[in-house]
Amino acid sequence: MKTHFILGVLLSICSLSLSQECREQLLEDVDFSGSDIQTVISPDVDHCQQLCTQHPACLFFTYLPAEWTQDNRNFFCLLKSSSSGEPEVKTPVQGVTSGFSLKPCRPDPRPCLPRMYPGLDFPGADYRALFTEDAEECRRACTQDPACQFFTFLNKGFTPENFSYKCHLKFSWVVPTLPIVERKAGLVSGFSKNAETTQGGKPVCQGKLFLNTNITEENVLVLLAASPGHCQNLCSAHTVCTSFTFVSDSFNCQLKVNSGPMILQVKAGVTSGLPARFCQPDNSWVNVALEGVHFRGNDFRNELTDDAASCQRTCNEDANCQFYTYVKPDFSDSSIRRRCFLKRAITMPAPPRVTKVDNVVSGFQLRNCL
Repeated sequence: MKTHFILGVLLSICSLSLSQECREQLLEDVDFSGSDIQTVISPDVDHCQQLCTQHPACLFFTYLPAEWTQDNRNFFCLLKSSSSGEPEVKTPVQGVTSGFSLKPCRPDPRPCLPRMYPGLDFPGADYRALFTEDAEECRRACTQDPACQFFTFLNKGFTPENFSYKCHLKFSWVVPTLPIVERKAGLVSGFSKNAETTQGGKPVCQGKLFLNTNITEENVLVLLAASPGHCQNLCSAHTVCTSFTFVSDSFNCQLKVNSGPMILQVKAGVTSGLPARFCQPDNSWVNVALEGVHFRGNDFRNELTDDAASCQRTCNEDANCQFYTYVKPDFSDSSIRRRCFLKRAITMPAPPRVTKVDNVVSGFQLRNCL
């Protein structure tokens, strides 16, 4: 525990003191060798830069494009960080592009991604398919469907030909998911009041919860959540979730899928419920400060604050902050007392894979461009 916090403090202080300059330029044929913290998949270098910007620890990156031939790491976006805040090695390498996080540039937390990608498939994450006349109409279908984050359209000429004009709508998380949730005395955790919810702007509803009740249907996915309300928000954001069960002891949020009868069982310590598709349920869970709870990881900066309420206000005022953990004045490690750790997760659309395929076009929804 102490090691994780001290590392977070050091990285955050380094990020604040050494990465204040806004550097938007891209460096062609330059590799920032080493310092990798994570590899993600990205269709182009601009998308890769946005992923680095949203990653809490990424300070710079190197991107390997579709044309990369030295190995099979096409479309690899190598996210990087260092204690100095600068690339430790810069190597001339033909075909790669490197750059820096846009965190100091006050970026839009929901970037517009208008580019189309002819010849690229975003395989996986499908939840619905329909036929449209062209890629633009497929993109309009994705933009108008709140669950759709990106798409792949099969052009005329695609083989087998009976799949031509097919539009595949695809899902990725737009609400933040928590890294690790654990109980720890002397800590307080919570969310920004601006936390993304899936039904914002829709009529308010109560939201159906079943206390001390388990739903026995099959789990489609198990995530970590802070509360039943948070779990309901995750279920509402998922395309196929029909119900959920939240287990308070483990913070497990069990997202379920069911096409038959709903079977309820009495079970202490769990809360079940239904997603909100067409209304905005009670979001009071966003304002609750969770005593003795630690949202471990995903720090992007920290500062001293007087109390947990001040920490939440600090998170509210930072457009990049999604959740936080505050260290109380009586915490066992005196070096981090009264520290407010601001945290975030990547929520921009990101395909799980990108491959080169003839006669297809892929792209992203345009809701963020309005």
